[in-house]
Amino acid sequence: MSEENPKMVPAAAVLEASKEMLQRQLYAIFTTPTDGLGPVFAIIEKHLEFQVQLEKDGILYAAGPMWTDDEQSWEGEGLVVVRAASREEAITIAERDPMHVSGARSFKVRPWLINEGSLTITFNNSSQTFTIN
Repeated sequence: MSEENPKMVPAAAVLEASKEMLQRQLYAIFTTPTDGLGPVFAIIEKHLEFQVQLEKDGILYAAGPMWTDDEQSWEGEGLVVVRAASREEAITIAERDPMHVSGARSFKVRPWLINEGSLTITFNNSSQTFTIN
């Protein structure tokens, strides 16, 4: 732990502790409505087009809405995870999103290190279908 802040550990210590793991650095963009859902829905099509282009460009890792805690509603919050060389580059990507350009949402970018987890893809030859879990 850091001597200045006992609740904080230097990134180098985390990297050393997890050196045998994936250590894939991505960036999480937390996006929140600034003035209700009206402005969000007014720009949603352009936002989704932007997201699809990020996906085609190999930048978008994952994205989608964040439900309320009871899983019954949406208050306009979203999470976008991007591949970028730095937090600054991730901020530049977020600044280009029509949601943020229009002012419908504000955002916060946090670096996210992926160490653990799994992805399963099942491809069925006979039906030429697949599932991702």
